[in-house]
Amino acid sequence: MKLYYSPGACSLSPHIALLEAGLPYDLIKVDLKAKKLENGDDYLKVNPKGQVPALALDNGELVTEGPVIVQIIADKAAGKNLAPARDSIERYKLLEWLNYIASEVHKNFGPLFSPVLSDDAKAFFKDRVMGKFKYIDSALAGHDYLMGKQFTVADGYLFTMLSWAERMKFDFSALPNLVAYQARVAARPMVQEALTKEGLMKAA
Repeated sequence: MKLYYSPGACSLSPHIALLEAGLPYDLIKVDLKAKKLENGDDYLKVNPKGQVPALALDNGELVTEGPVIVQIIADKAAGKNLAPARDSIERYKLLEWLNYIASEVHKNFGPLFSPVLSDDAKAFFKDRVMGKFKYIDSALAGHDYLMGKQFTVADGYLFTMLSWAERMKFDFSALPNLVAYQARVAARPMVQEALTKEGLMKAA
C-alpha cells in the first residue's frame, strides 16, 4: 500500500493507523500547494481531489477520505483491535466518533489555516472548535481512549486534531481529561514513530 501524505496534515491519522496495524506501506510526500509529488509528478493525476490522505491499495484501487481509510486499515489488521467488529454496535459508536471529529472538529479548523480570514472570524471558529473539545473532554471522563480502554483509529484522528490545536496555542488548562489523553496517545511508540517519520519530532 502507498500512503500519500503531507507532514502534520490530517494524513497523520492513517499514518498512525498503519503503524499501529503493523501493515507494510510506502510513504509518499505531497506538496499540497503545488499539487506535486517529490519526484515532480502531478498529484492531481493520482488523486483529482488534490487532498491528503489518499491510500493506494495493492489491487490498484485508490481510497480517499481519512475516516474511510483508517477503517480499511483497521479491517486489514483485525487482530490489532483498532476498530470494533463490523456490524457491532461498538463499530457504529466508532463511526459516530469518526464522523464527529471529521464534521465538527476537523471542518471547523479549516478557516483557522486561512491566510485571508480576519482575526475576528478566526476567533469565532477557534471558539467553536473549543466548544467541541469541551464536549470531548467530558466524554473522556474515566476513559483511557475514546472507546474506553482500547486504542482505536478514532484516537489517531483526534490526536491529529489536538496537534493542530497545540500549534495554534489552544488553552486546554481547563480540560484535564483531554490533556491527559493527549499525553497518553503521544506516548505510544507507533505515534512517536509516525511523528518522527513526518519530521514532526526528532528521533530519540
